Amino acid sequence: MSSEPPGRRPRGLRGLRKPAKKRPAGPPPAETAAGSATPEPPAETPSSIITAALYRDGHRVSTHDTLADAFRQQRATSDTLAWIGLHRPTSAELVTLATEFDLHPLAIEDALEAHQRPKLERYGGTLFVVLRAARYLDDPEEVDFGELHVFVGRDFVITVRHGGAPDLSAVRQRMEDTPELLKRGPEAVLYAILDAVVDGYAPVVDGVQTDIDEIETEVFGGDPRVSRRIYELSREVVEFQRATRPLNGMLESLTAGFEKYAIDEELRRYLRDVADHVLHTTERVDGFRQALQDILTVNATLVNQQQNAEMRALAEAGFEQNEEVKKISAWAAILFAPTLVGTIYGMNFDQMPELHWVFGYPFALVLMAVVCTSLYLIFKRRRWL
Repeated sequence: MSSEPPGRRPRGLRGLRKPAKKRPAGPPPAETAAGSATPEPPAETPSSIITAALYRDGHRVSTHDTLADAFRQQRATSDTLAWIGLHRPTSAELVTLATEFDLHPLAIEDALEAHQRPKLERYGGTLFVVLRAARYLDDPEEVDFGELHVFVGRDFVITVRHGGAPDLSAVRQRMEDTPELLKRGPEAVLYAILDAVVDGYAPVVDGVQTDIDEIETEVFGGDPRVSRRIYELSREVVEFQRATRPLNGMLESLTAGFEKYAIDEELRRYLRDVADHVLHTTERVDGFRQALQDILTVNATLVNQQQNAEMRALAEAGFEQNEEVKKISAWAAILFAPTLVGTIYGMNFDQMPELHWVFGYPFALVLMAVVCTSLYLIFKRRRWL
């Protein structure tokens, strides 16, 4: 129990007081006949309370809309279990719970902020459990993670949910339908919550397995977008590992605590069943990560092979183009030779002895033929033709 004087917050929670409200800007409120301002009704803030109910012997005895009513009713009755469900509560609501149930300030700080790692802590007679729930969204084909904080005491269970998963209304309905299990106390509620979170992993495992099968098909189909999908799915699998791996150690500690505090043997059997499911899930998730690493390696190999094939095709195309350029250049040189000879003898200068030579014309033709034949043989020898 806390050593603080009655009516005061625990020392670690005094910084969580609500700030004073500022007066809204605008004209002053209207004056009454007595000259005093007419008070405006306070704006209603949405409550984070999902359900606040009391149970006795496994049956619901009352349901309350406010925390104060639930506290008042539990203090007025004996042998009742308070099960309070909250969704993204305010600091003021958590401070009220901490004062009423003597919750540790460190646990309250963790419950105020999400993004906690799964863990199990014991503060005096209160267990504080952090769980990461998951659900598979079919349309975007991705995994959505939620966070659940559970306080378990001698006569109360408080759940603080951040995110859409898990569906605790189904857990509550299950426990109310089996009062023989609910009457075993807060530990039975904790077991049901753990079981629901772990069972919720099964559809996620199936969805991720389907995605991996599709990715394998896309990899060998040459889809260029598959690399991005492999990366995104790998990140989800890593997040899934962070949600499931700590559960093995948590359940071992919880089982040891159940034995130490002589919790019902039937609940210990149920908890061992949950541990088996967690072990199966963690093995599947570890297999997914290894499979994605192998797929990424294969995809990189296939991409390299495709790039090498494209470079080889470009090289072959360049080689063929070079061969065509050689042929064109060789024929251009062969055709240029007689043109050069004809141009020289077409200048018609008077001091050109060959112009008046009887064999000048046959000599020019033979010269053209000799030059062209020589060039042809040279190019042929060098395999340009």
